Order: sequence, then structure tokens, then C-alpha cells
Amino acid sequence: MRILTIGDVCSPSGVTALIRLLPKLKREFLADAVIVNGENSALGNGITKQSAMDIFSAGADVITGGNHTLRRPEVFPFLDENPFVLRPHNIEADVGRGYCLLDLGSTNLAVINLSGQIYLERANAQNPFLAADELIEKAKSDGAKNIVVDFHAEATSEKKALGYYLDGTVTAVFGTHTHIQTSDAQVLPNGTGYITDLGMTGPENSVLGVKKEIIINRLKYADQSKFEFASGRCILSGCLFETDNKTSKCISATSFTRFID
Repeated sequence: MRILTIGDVCSPSGVTALIRLLPKLKREFLADAVIVNGENSALGNGITKQSAMDIFSAGADVITGGNHTLRRPEVFPFLDENPFVLRPHNIEADVGRGYCLLDLGSTNLAVINLSGQIYLERANAQNPFLAADELIEKAKSDGAKNIVVDFHAEATSEKKALGYYLDGTVTAVFGTHTHIQTSDAQVLPNGTGYITDLGMTGPENSVLGVKKEIIINRLKYADQSKFEFASGRCILSGCLFETDNKTSKCISATSFTRFID
């Protein structure tokens, strides 16, 4: 099985880049399932029903979220209606879910969405290790043959620790949130695919998708100007996890980056 994972889609231009590139990537990688983090896909941050539908139209099977998923109340009904748009399970909320089971015919795939606790703005997350235990037990009781975790977290140490904690228990763990792809795509000792962060899908000449001048002024002068997404050439980053169909162990983890004007 080939599981294609795409880093945080940031801004409408990131959504446009995804729409243009993802169909080609699915063919290139012979992907059986596609998971896309879309928590920053809407204009002005967060996610909306429209930005989610655009991501699905590009070819995503599951959309995962993060600390900005619940920023826009207008998306709440859609989070309840669509089981394949997730928000972190360990963020307390009365809407949405952090787990889904995707039926792929000859096999299935459970997707778990969790939030980190360290340095993460707006998260107020509960313990992700205990939340992972809870949802992995559910996935196994649901008959899941493959289990993948999107860990939306700031601290690399927290991500790596969860990866090792789940090694041999799930098929893959990938990190999101920092928008910077890490160079550590690997298969951990007990057969779990891992990467600390997938990276970003959005404007390349930016700071996390935002106009660089705004971020520089905020950091240098404490200027609280409203964030604006950057424009120009976009980057799309992600990782392909290939699994053994018999054992559901990961046999390779390959990160990649593409550019589009």
C-alpha cells in the first residue's frame, strides 16, 4: 500500500497549487490513499467548507487539521457532517472528530489526528500519548489494517518521542504544523514510517505562508499588523509511505518537494 501525505495547505494559492499538482503526484507515486493537512487552507486562516471541498476535488481522501481548525465557527456543521475532515482528537470540542476509517476495498486505513502540547498556540490539548492509545485501540477494534497518525505539533522532541512510542504499533507517524520539511523521513526500528514534519503547500517566498515583511516587523518591532498570505511561486511538500500488505509495516518513507508558479 502507498500512502501519500501532504503538508499543511496554506492559503488559497496553496489550494490552487494542490489542485494542479496532486493528480500528477497520485499517478507518479501510484498512491492508494491521500491524506492532506488543510487547517490553514482558507483565506484569513483556518478551514472552511469550500476550502475543504477544493482539497477533496484535488484528490484527497482525508483532510487532517490542527490548532487553527476550530478558528472559524462556520465550518463546525461541516466537521460534524463529513467524517473525513478531522480535527485533533485531544483538543476538547463539541464538534468534529479526530479519527476516521477509510475503506479502500481490499484493505482499510485508520487516520488519527492529534495535537501536541508544547509551545502550541490555541491548542489547549490533552495528553497526546494517552489519546493515541485510546484511538489505536478503537482502530484495532474497528478492524483497521493500517493506522496513520498526523501529529500536529511544534516541538520536534515531542514529535520524535511520540514516533518512538508508537513504533511497531502504527503504520506511520508524520508531523505537521511547522511548515518546514525535515530531512528525517525514515522507517523506525519496529516498522513504523516517520517524518518529523511534512512541510508546507503554499507560497515559497514567505514565512509560514505569510508575507515575510509582516512577520519580520512583528518580531522586530512587536507590530501586530494583521497577517496576509504571500503570493508568487508555491511549494508543495510531503512524504510517501509504502507498506507491506501482509504485515502493514512500513517498508519505505520518501519525502519530496515540488514547485509550481
